[in-house]
Amino acid sequence: MNKILLTGFKGINNSSRMLVEKLSSENILLTNSFAGLKRDIDSISEDYDCVIMFGVDKSLTSTVRIEKCARKNGKVIDSIIKPEGIVESLKKAGINSYVSEEPTAYLCNDAYWHMLKKYSGRAVFIHIPTIKHINERFIESMKLAFELYCGSL
Repeated sequence: MNKILLTGFKGINNSSRMLVEKLSSENILLTNSFAGLKRDIDSISEDYDCVIMFGVDKSLTSTVRIEKCARKNGKVIDSIIKPEGIVESLKKAGINSYVSEEPTAYLCNDAYWHMLKKYSGRAVFIHIPTIKHINERFIESMKLAFELYCGSL
């Protein structure tokens, strides 16, 4: 099995923190500031085969969104991780998802940009709903999807 790192964002009520801590002990929580997250990413070991990043999108309620790329200063970096496998694993676990080719323009995109650069595209970013819209069933379904996806690598 490949060595996979999961990331989420710090914050007691941050659903990405809650999720990554339940999915794997191989996780790192990123600081909720541009300078802080860059420092956090720079300090991560390059021993991982890929990084699966999670962040929160307040507009999501029952689906997750997989980001194909990050954009900064007019430039785009694409993930080399094909989203189809993730979509299929999520579907098998009962979670609706879709792939976006239009990245957000805030903190999640910045984190994704730095991670894609550091890992030469071997990262993927998944937006999930806020804590208000997730429950134990969602977390269990995400665990199943994670196991299905990682088992297919």
